Amino acid sequence: MIKTFRFVRSLDVETPWVETLIAVLLISPALTIAQNPPQKPPTPAWMSTPQTSTQNFPPLLLQQLSAIKAAALNDDYAYRQLAHLTENIGPRPTGSPQASAAAEYVAAELGKLGLDVRLQPVTVAHWVRGAESAALVEYPGMVPNTTQKIVLTALGGSTSTPPDGLTADVVAVDTFDELQALGRDKVSGKIVLFNELFDKQKAAAGLAFAAYGEAVRYRAAGPKAAADLGAVAALVRSVSGADYRLPHTGFSFPAGIPAAAVTAEDADLIVHLAAQGKVRIHLILASQKLPDESSYNVIADLKGSEHPEQIVIVSGHLDSWDLGTGAIDDGAGVVMAMQTAEVFQRLHLRPARTLRVIAWMDEETGGSGSKAYATEYSAEFPHDIAAIESDAGAAHPLGFDVKATPTAIDALRPVQSVLQSIGATVFQPTTYSPGADIAPMSDAGVPAFGLMQDGRAYFNYHHSAADTLDKVVPSELRENAAAMAVLAYALTNMKDPLPR
Repeated sequence: MIKTFRFVRSLDVETPWVETLIAVLLISPALTIAQNPPQKPPTPAWMSTPQTSTQNFPPLLLQQLSAIKAAALNDDYAYRQLAHLTENIGPRPTGSPQASAAAEYVAAELGKLGLDVRLQPVTVAHWVRGAESAALVEYPGMVPNTTQKIVLTALGGSTSTPPDGLTADVVAVDTFDELQALGRDKVSGKIVLFNELFDKQKAAAGLAFAAYGEAVRYRAAGPKAAADLGAVAALVRSVSGADYRLPHTGFSFPAGIPAAAVTAEDADLIVHLAAQGKVRIHLILASQKLPDESSYNVIADLKGSEHPEQIVIVSGHLDSWDLGTGAIDDGAGVVMAMQTAEVFQRLHLRPARTLRVIAWMDEETGGSGSKAYATEYSAEFPHDIAAIESDAGAAHPLGFDVKATPTAIDALRPVQSVLQSIGATVFQPTTYSPGADIAPMSDAGVPAFGLMQDGRAYFNYHHSAADTLDKVVPSELRENAAAMAVLAYALTNMKDPLPR
């Protein structure tokens, strides 16, 4: 999702008219441009002002967008809300009392802002991790009467080991092809370790989400692939951009066997020892699948003054994993959406179209909140103007990933101008939904926007115990809230809706 893309680029010095102008100035310094003006070619289409800008973005709207940006940059409403969600309420795993309490809290706060609020019922899975530990109990060169601790955490949906744990030999593989090449004879009865490395160079170059996509498939599908060949448990190298001996959890497809993420350091240790000879691990996971629970999406509307049936959505997901407190994933996205409504109300700006704030439930473990919304509200999709989601952290915003027509993206160039002072000017076209929860709307043709942040450090903390409030820089959260609010108000008040 973090990709290099520019609408404004440097002029190529090999361009003939530029070359001619330089030559004239160097050869005849006394010759003024006024006496012999260079023949500048027509402005390229990608640099031109859209014909509809004046109509869609009259001076008053541009002034309002600038006022919204300034108001968001000079207020810590979002940070205060995030502090309450993460520190007072705490982790919000799906099905937990904290998740329900968070939904009620956000609903109450949006009600205080004067929005029409409802809690949409959602049935969610309820899984808890319980005790978890592991140790190397046999390996080459082992000192008698000792073991080595392995740091790990259960993957979402993992089954439990027997109460006393299980002990088995380990086989380590880097790829699914290597696993299949081993076959059932060499996998059955073993613990499989998937040792796919997170590409830190990609992350450092601004392609952290590409690196994540390459590695996370082993977390998602590895345990099931191992179980299909008779493995008794599966371990996956944590999908992480930093090595702090910190395990990172996440969703894994049900496999019917215990499954856990080990730290990068411990994955290396196991692989090194396995290359020397037999390695055996004792594993204890006390995970439990409890009965499904009732929970809620929070849906809050600031009704449009002219076209209330036309809706612009701003959103983030309210649930989190249980290891940390869900600050960057994704309490930050929720409070950005909340501040969008708060800024509109503080400045007494009534949108022409309806602004809808949604705090989604269950993005992390199955998307039941998104599915419930699509089931109930799909009839509205033809009237929806756009859907915005933030679920990529809270670092400095770069712009938006956009699934929309080129004409629609082109029409939003005035928004880029307003956001230029904070650097959030990238409108990166994408062929996939830029947010998991807004995917049903995106698939139905609704223009979809995902807030794009600097993701270079995001996966250092993602899905780990380190996802806490201190990882959020207040000034950067304000920039994100400003970017979301400016785009949302533009979409609610531009004269013509975006073409589909």
